[in-house]
Amino acid sequence: MTLRVGRIPFLVCAPFFFNSVGREKEFSEVEFVDGPPSAHCAGLKDGTIHLSPASSITFAQKPDAFVLSPVLCTSCSFEVRSVKLFSRYPIEELSGKRIRMTSQSKTSVTLLRILLEKRYGFRPEYVQGLAAEDSDDACLLIGDLALEENERHRFAYSYDLGTLWQEWQGLPFVFGAWLISKDALQPRLRPVLDDYMTRLESGICQFHENPSKALDVWLAKYPVSLPRPLIEDYFNVLDYRFTDERKQSLALFFKLAAQMGLVESAPPMVFLK
Repeated sequence: MTLRVGRIPFLVCAPFFFNSVGREKEFSEVEFVDGPPSAHCAGLKDGTIHLSPASSITFAQKPDAFVLSPVLCTSCSFEVRSVKLFSRYPIEELSGKRIRMTSQSKTSVTLLRILLEKRYGFRPEYVQGLAAEDSDDACLLIGDLALEENERHRFAYSYDLGTLWQEWQGLPFVFGAWLISKDALQPRLRPVLDDYMTRLESGICQFHENPSKALDVWLAKYPVSLPRPLIEDYFNVLDYRFTDERKQSLALFFKLAAQMGLVESAPPMVFLK
């Protein structure tokens, strides 16, 4: 049986996966499945993949099905840069306005709703889509699309969701968590899983030792339309350590989402042992 790993072709995930690009045969019992967070969240839920750095809200949507890596997540030191609300109006003036919400990540959509409705106290009109249309007053973009929109300067205002959360709650936000299906814990797959998680942590260390070399490999496979200095600087704001503070932040996020009826309940986090 093969361990199926959801691989996200966004810059933010380069430290997780650069060492598998072009070397897939070295992971003989692993199958990499490329796709956005939304696709991998669906795959985790329906059993077509075993693990992925998925949208963190996915755990709360089906908590009995998963365990979490206790050491890895996708977070930031304050701003995240790649999860942003771009707006033609100040955020305080978006009540009743039309906001296009990315279809690529439920976590970012949920976070924006919590911020607008809980922190700012209003509810705009939400519409779904991948990118902004001319009729939209604002749009939520994630990943490389958000990084590229930063460079276009088409909107008068932009708001980093990681910054908005930390200003409000005093905690760094956890955008992605490594979700592991309980199917991967069965005796046949568990040794493969343990080996892969060890190689995953080692790969992150290798990325930080020589990010320029790692990015050469990544960008050859997944190019983006951004200046190279900006790409390299992006990794100065990201943090992949699932610290106690970040676990506290994720638990609070689940609690607020449950209060708004965006998930059924705020489940306790269960970690891989």
